[in-house]
Amino acid sequence: MDMTALLLSRIQFGFTVAFHIIFPSFTIGLAAWLVVLEGLDLVTRRPVYRRLFDFWLRIFAVAFGLGVVSGIVMAFQFGTNWSRLSSATGPVQGPLLAYESFTAFALEAAFFGVLIFGRPRVPPLAYFLATLMVALGTTFSAFWIMVNNSWMQAPTGYVLQHGVFVPTDWAAIIFSPVVWVRFPHMLIAAYLTGAFCVAATGAWYRLRRAYAAEAGVMLRMGLFLAALLIPVQLLFGHLNGDYVHNRQPAKFAAIEARWHDEQPAGEVLIALPDGKAETNRLELKVPYLGSLVAASSLNSKEVGLTDFAKADRPPVAIPFFAFRAMVGCGLLMLAIAWLGSLLEILGQLERHRWLLWAAFLSFPLPFVATLTGWFTAEVGRQPWTVYGVMRTADALTPNLSAAQALSSLAFFGAIYVTIFSFGTLFIYRLLRAGPASLQPAPVSAGHRPLAVPGASPTAEVL
Repeated sequence: MDMTALLLSRIQFGFTVAFHIIFPSFTIGLAAWLVVLEGLDLVTRRPVYRRLFDFWLRIFAVAFGLGVVSGIVMAFQFGTNWSRLSSATGPVQGPLLAYESFTAFALEAAFFGVLIFGRPRVPPLAYFLATLMVALGTTFSAFWIMVNNSWMQAPTGYVLQHGVFVPTDWAAIIFSPVVWVRFPHMLIAAYLTGAFCVAATGAWYRLRRAYAAEAGVMLRMGLFLAALLIPVQLLFGHLNGDYVHNRQPAKFAAIEARWHDEQPAGEVLIALPDGKAETNRLELKVPYLGSLVAASSLNSKEVGLTDFAKADRPPVAIPFFAFRAMVGCGLLMLAIAWLGSLLEILGQLERHRWLLWAAFLSFPLPFVATLTGWFTAEVGRQPWTVYGVMRTADALTPNLSAAQALSSLAFFGAIYVTIFSFGTLFIYRLLRAGPASLQPAPVSAGHRPLAVPGASPTAEVL
């Protein structure tokens, strides 16, 4: 086996997954936001909700398209770089991905067309139901992907036959306890991403003293939702830690940078892990806290990495620092959401422009938290592709050369950088233009090819 090809393939998959997850984590939350806006428009008939819906629908359309394109490109590498994984786990993963297509893609594709072209053609309630179906489709997509990934993290409901994973209990696979702590964690992360992007946009407009009504709605709803969801997210984060502690002890030890057994166990807040010496440099550690976090006890025994063979240990630095970055982003978001919500309720947020700036600059935090959470989960799973059963090295395509892996990495990288650059620029221009760029569509607008109801002529390419 060419170990360089293995490393390059891992880098490629990590790069493409990290790039792709940016868009679903944004659009899942944004789809739910569109449902709320359309529902409020139906109930209150306040024009601000319709303007905000039309405005965010355009942004959703661009981000949704980027997510689809990046996801399709990402899928090719299962055949090019990881054919052994595909052949071995296909009986399990194939149907799960098919379920995603039959449920998520079917709903999204059918009803997204109604959102783009159907406003003048369908009754308001039908349009609201179409919005709801798009949001439901994005949720189904996240669910099936998390079922698939959770099975790789904690395989169950299968038997091995001649090196192939054959499903024997679909209920155990789909309704695994691991799924039901990981899926809500990912779904709430997407809602928080949408909430902070909306709140950041509202803060930006308020700092510019533009679109006062729209900015107020976005800022209040974004901050209030985040303030409610972050404590729930922290709870599900703890539940995720419990499953890792119980089912993936080597990963848990790597996240904690715990090299040797401890009883009671301390919590390493920050350090420089040294894998060669199997110790931590410049360590800041809190006694007893490790046992309390891991087992809700002040005296539990926690295992260290030296309990595992070196070949079975994950890298330490990436999950250790990524986990702390994720937690740090979560705490920053909690502080901004709670303080911002309080000041908004008191009517004093406008007077504290530093907090408006903090809210505006907070939009990268949920993306960073999501990415570092995935780095923690996926790098911490190494050296296993299917945890404890199939090693990553055994999942690689036979006879894949380093040159081939490098060429596909360069090709995918070029595609993704191009997509990201143009997509980000387009979304920025839509945000910069603001809701005022939308003009009421003429009655005949829905009959013109590629016309977007409620959009200006310059947006007809959507």
